[in-house]
Amino acid sequence: MNIAEKLLAIQTELKAPKNQVNKFGNYKYRSAEDILEALKPYLQKNKVTVKVNCKTIDVCGMPYVEAKAMLIDADDPNCIIEAEDGAFVELEAKGMQMPQKSGAASSYAKKYALGNLFLLDDTKDSDATNDHKSNYTAKPSLTKNDTAFERVASYVSSGGDINEVYKKYSVSSTLKKELESLIN
Repeated sequence: MNIAEKLLAIQTELKAPKNQVNKFGNYKYRSAEDILEALKPYLQKNKVTVKVNCKTIDVCGMPYVEAKAMLIDADDPNCIIEAEDGAFVELEAKGMQMPQKSGAASSYAKKYALGNLFLLDDTKDSDATNDHKSNYTAKPSLTKNDTAFERVASYVSSGGDINEVYKKYSVSSTLKKELESLIN
């Protein structure tokens, strides 16, 4: 079997149920560790291994964790299939020290990178079903007079991804036009 066939076999067989319960938000979820534990029986069977790497980058002055999940063929270690995902470190998270904040973002990014690689889509994720009433924090508004606008404008004009700005900030349609005019 080539690596694509091995991935196909794992994707069609792997089940990683959402057995964790968030008591605060009252929803079920799975962690990266749950996925890795469910994956272990398929690694030897299909002669593959999995590696997950993370790195933190700066996006508009915010730390952003990028995770890459790799399926590596044990028969030919140069054959690799990858999937990626990422998450911002929530600097305003209450009751958490910075290592916990970055660890939470890292775990989230790893979980979604693994989910992307192995097509874990058995049920809607809590992000789709959670009403966010008790723990939702709105995105900050980006305004022209704000120092954050200067950082964002510099980021966009130097080739930064404007969609990352929209993920982080609430931006008026007028300001969107102005930012989009800065794109090369």
